[in-house]
Amino acid sequence: MRTRHHQRSKRRLLWIAPGILAGVWATWTNAADLLVSDCLIEPNQTVTLGSPVTGLLEEVRVKRADRVQKGQVLAQLESRTEKANAELARFKSVQTGPVSAAEGKIEFARKKFDRRKTMAQEKVMAAQERDDAEAELRLAQAELKVATENRQLAKLEHQQQTSLLNLRTIRSPFTGVVVEQSAYPGEVVEPGKAGILKLAQLDPLRVHVVLPKSAFGKIRAHMEVEVTSEIPANGRHVAKVRSVDQLVDAASGTFVVILELPNPKLQIPAGVTCKARFTELPGK
Repeated sequence: MRTRHHQRSKRRLLWIAPGILAGVWATWTNAADLLVSDCLIEPNQTVTLGSPVTGLLEEVRVKRADRVQKGQVLAQLESRTEKANAELARFKSVQTGPVSAAEGKIEFARKKFDRRKTMAQEKVMAAQERDDAEAELRLAQAELKVATENRQLAKLEHQQQTSLLNLRTIRSPFTGVVVEQSAYPGEVVEPGKAGILKLAQLDPLRVHVVLPKSAFGKIRAHMEVEVTSEIPANGRHVAKVRSVDQLVDAASGTFVVILELPNPKLQIPAGVTCKARFTELPGK
């Protein structure tokens, strides 16, 4: 009779996914109280950057395989008109002349009204002239309000024009690598059409693992997993469980676990196979 120390069982799990073979192996090794499974290392995310507006592509500042930083300008559409509109709106937003003129008119009208009010009380001036001076003061106050509102409106227009200008600048949404360029300077780009650049985030990496349903409930979030990558050969790394599917595939009897693998120096390539080694499985 074999002891628990020498018991081994092997299952073949059928899983079809782009880029890897359909046969995936998971092995329980009771002697070491662990589970070893095939896995696939993928980019954490891949995005295609396009333009939200129609325009002439003026410049692409990066090329394939270049590393980019979050917020870095990658491409620029022709934007001379938008720059001029933004500068005009900025100039209007900082104008102080209309407000200063209205304030000066208020000061003059108030002094005139005060003099005529006093003279009207002393019966040396008709009350009508006092009323006229009061009307001039109120008109000057209204002009100041209009000038202040126009300045606030100009600031909003500047923000709007700046936003329109920014739409013509393509920036990187994350730190990653350029994997493809689809458009070149001189081409007209449109929303909804083929993108300009394709980026991949390679730090951290995403490790896709398929496990048998017998392991369901034994994998918990944030537990550490040893990952041995195909490239570099036999490279061993420590990943953490990021998510565990709560749905078991009835046809194959498997579920998916996603690991997060740090890759700060980008030494581990995406798109290669690996082995995931789970230890200290609770409830086993």
